[in-house]
Amino acid sequence: MFELTVERVFSAAHAIRIGDHMEPVHGHNWTVRATVAGRQLDRDGLLVDFHAIERELERIISPFHNRSLNEIPPFDTLNPTAEHVAREVGQALARTLAAGVTLTSLSVGEAPGCTATWRPS
Repeated sequence: MFELTVERVFSAAHAIRIGDHMEPVHGHNWTVRATVAGRQLDRDGLLVDFHAIERELERIISPFHNRSLNEIPPFDTLNPTAEHVAREVGQALARTLAAGVTLTSLSVGEAPGCTATWRPS
């Protein structure tokens, strides 16, 4: 089994609801880390080109950059927690992967030491 991990960063604000309390709007430099896996390499000896994963991650997260997540679908109706961001970005990335390559995890860090990880079931 081979695994590749690609990391990208975007800056965005959000305010999450915890119980009946809405946090104030605040910003983060969000770190997105995607890990993909597969058993077979292509004829060039690659599971998948790192740049292909980077491009897809950039495409998925670019609408969030320098914005308030609370104003961008699906987070205009979905609490923009790190957990939800990880799942939404992970599902979007998983749909773009070539046959034989699977997403094993998508992690989103809001701040150093604060990371949420989503793994497809």
